[in-house]
Amino acid sequence: MEIIKATSTKIKDVDFENLSFGAIFTDHLFECDFINGEWQTPTIKPYAPFLVDPSLKVFHYGQAIFEGMKGYKDENNDIWLFRPEENFKRFNKSAERMAMPEVPEEVYMNGLVELLRIDRDWLQKGKNHSMYIRPFMIGTGTGVIANPSNNYKFMIIMSPVKSYYAGEVKVIIAEHFSRAANGGIGYAKAAGNYAGQFYPTNLANKEGFQQIIWTDDATHTKLEEAGTMNVFFRINNTLITAPVSERILDGVTRKSLLDLAKRNGMDVEIRSVLVDELVEAAKNGSLQEIFGAGTAAVISPISGFSYKDTYYELPKNENPWSLQLKEELTNIQHKVSEDHFGWTFKV
Repeated sequence: MEIIKATSTKIKDVDFENLSFGAIFTDHLFECDFINGEWQTPTIKPYAPFLVDPSLKVFHYGQAIFEGMKGYKDENNDIWLFRPEENFKRFNKSAERMAMPEVPEEVYMNGLVELLRIDRDWLQKGKNHSMYIRPFMIGTGTGVIANPSNNYKFMIIMSPVKSYYAGEVKVIIAEHFSRAANGGIGYAKAAGNYAGQFYPTNLANKEGFQQIIWTDDATHTKLEEAGTMNVFFRINNTLITAPVSERILDGVTRKSLLDLAKRNGMDVEIRSVLVDELVEAAKNGSLQEIFGAGTAAVISPISGFSYKDTYYELPKNENPWSLQLKEELTNIQHKVSEDHFGWTFKV
């Protein structure tokens, strides 16, 4: 690996107590190019813009994938990652679906670890702080013929963040738009998946809702994801979430929360949840909680939902499962509590 250190640092200009999520990046980035069938020498170098050809395949045919993960610093100044092997496996699953080359594990993991070591001062201690890490890959071949790129660039950039508080989240259940379809790329973290959500989400925002709960493309009767997160429903004392599929992302936070809930003796069901079931549960009082789960916010509680122009407010629970699970998970991530699952990885 080639390492080119920055001659100066931006860290002195950063107010770590007032960070906009994902807006400020560390002094260095990692990159490795795939050219004519071979991965080249990995490089860590100063974070900076780079010039590209206007005919890059990523611009014209959308070959772009990414991951979202976090690093944490404990009270001993040790740095930890949370289940990085899951992100690595999912990254290459996305690459395969988008006809892109798989990244070798040593390139991905060694680059990630070395980048964190070099920019370790950017990661602050405490449960309010973490490092958001964005591995991504784009097609860098040139030309506007509609075929896969022959060259690619794999990069990792990092952004210091504080705990993510979305405030009160009201959602609308999708009756027309879909996030993904069978046979499509919904299970991949492809950039285009997220671009397709912006328009219907903007429409929801104009109606006073922060996010959408997506429904299946064929019937719009099955609840699938909330915004860019997996979604959980607590009906009576059972925690329910949809199974992963071609349409639903295999979230690392999702699977971790399921394991924590089972360890706590909570009743868990992995099955499709029908819109009619949710509406009926809201009407009869058995619907206790809805929350989204993902890397950025960990858990985002939902205060109510709208369907067919009727709004349903959720009850205010004194001890919601969502906050209990979030506390347990973040304690493991920050090494405040014992990691019984072996999820944490020391850098």
